[in-house]
Amino acid sequence: MGTSGSGKSTLLALLAGLEIPSSGRCVLAGEDLSQLDEDARARVRREKVGFVFQQFHLLPAFSALENVMLPLQLAGAHDAQTRAQTILNTVGLGDRWHHYPRQLSGGEQQRVALARAYCTAPALLLADEPTGNLDATTACQVTDLLFDLNARQATTLVLITHDERLAARCARTLRLAAGRLVE
Repeated sequence: MGTSGSGKSTLLALLAGLEIPSSGRCVLAGEDLSQLDEDARARVRREKVGFVFQQFHLLPAFSALENVMLPLQLAGAHDAQTRAQTILNTVGLGDRWHHYPRQLSGGEQQRVALARAYCTAPALLLADEPTGNLDATTACQVTDLLFDLNARQATTLVLITHDERLAARCARTLRLAAGRLVE
């Protein structure tokens, strides 16, 4: 948690290997990300990291099913469609596979984003304000789903939020200010 500009998004970018620290190290699953080239960092992300954002970042020309299949296909999964259908059923969208993002509500789009993030069974899930664009009721439903999937897959979840109630559900809360850990 932290105010705007406190370093939360930078921290996520460092944890994902999207940025390299100017000092220190960022080690993910035993790999020092600053010692890897961009292709190797991309491999680590593909194999170990899932992302969920406030803006859903769904591809508008792809159906819900195709959006979830994409990371599986990039990982070379031969059963991408079956796995994508299974997780879309898990998030309650089994009847919405062929709908495009513009045909889905905000909550449905975020559930597709959750399915896409969890479909590869990542070791680490990075969530940046995952309920920030949702109304209170839908945010509660998505939060329940996020923590349910997290528990089922035993994933490490790093969650950025301004919502104290959401933060209270986490096992540990850290606060940043001006790029420093303060609490």
